[in-house]
Amino acid sequence: MYGADAVFIGGKQFSLRARASNFGIQEIKEACEFAHKHGKKIYVTTNIIPHNDNIDGLDDYLIELERVGVDAIICASPVVIDTAKKHTNLEVHISTQMSLTNHYSVNFWQSEGVKRVVLARELSKDELRVMRENTTCDLEVFIHGGMCVSYSGRCTLSNNLTDRDANRGGCAHSCRWNYDLYDGNTKLNDDMYFSMSSKDLQTVHHISDLIDIGIDSLKIEGRMKSIHYIATVVHTYRHLIDSICDDMDVDLPRYLLEIKKAENRLSSHGFMDGMTTIHEQLYNLRSEQPTQEFIGLVIDYNPNTLMATVEQRNKFVPGDEVEVFSPSMEKLKFKVETIWDEDGTELDAARHPKQHVKVLIPFPVHPYDMIRKL
Repeated sequence: MYGADAVFIGGKQFSLRARASNFGIQEIKEACEFAHKHGKKIYVTTNIIPHNDNIDGLDDYLIELERVGVDAIICASPVVIDTAKKHTNLEVHISTQMSLTNHYSVNFWQSEGVKRVVLARELSKDELRVMRENTTCDLEVFIHGGMCVSYSGRCTLSNNLTDRDANRGGCAHSCRWNYDLYDGNTKLNDDMYFSMSSKDLQTVHHISDLIDIGIDSLKIEGRMKSIHYIATVVHTYRHLIDSICDDMDVDLPRYLLEIKKAENRLSSHGFMDGMTTIHEQLYNLRSEQPTQEFIGLVIDYNPNTLMATVEQRNKFVPGDEVEVFSPSMEKLKFKVETIWDEDGTELDAARHPKQHVKVLIPFPVHPYDMIRKL
């Protein structure tokens, strides 16, 4: 609804989203029907690095994905790719887990029937340009979201420290933990903890270059993020891309301000300008700062009474100044005057997550619109 042309999701099998609730086959079918109704696509991640005991049922699962209308699968293992080619006509994309960093590898996988490759996040714009000049395969590049401190998916910290296999969906994000750092028996970090994770990726300043290079698809990592985070980030990049392609004047600070409304970790441009420096890392601090600006999701609106039904997400009270964030109109502001529950009882605050409440909004709003504090 907020501007993505495709959405990638994890199923309950063969996915790196083992700790998420994930989609069953019937839910994937419903997702495909919803997306296709809006002219969009659904890609399903089948991107684990499987051991022998992870292969059982793979062919049946891929056949089911094709049956329910999945547009492509994202793979990181030849056995998954070969099984898909043997038993289905599913479009195959290569996952960033394969860490493709040269055009010879891309061309090899294209010769094996792969339609698109999601390139390694360790490539600079100069390297991407060379990649484009030497390939005809669809190229997809990450532009926003979490970054792996190792080559994507190649880290074994989680395996060794927690017995949770990052390559089979169990990453414990051990790089983000706080550590004490020693040189022999000498502790080096008396005044701070040590960590080694990357800042999140944010590429607002680089989108124009990626378009000029000829990258086919720009990808946002939104694993286990809130709908407000995903909607804000997707909506911002959608408008930025469209403005650039329409040769409009682009006010980058405005887009950066919108992105900041969703970010809860420090961000950087990653490898876009070449090898990273200390400024792209989080060596000695954790930066998560959960926000509570997102207060409600519009469920329904009565234009005759100006009454909106809102699903509450964070606490708000009468007198709060808020704005409506929408995929179909510019942001508009209003002041919350009175809050009622569904029985018409006046409330002194909306304080129960997922509760449906009613508020007066002096302009039309629509399902999927979001309300956030100013």
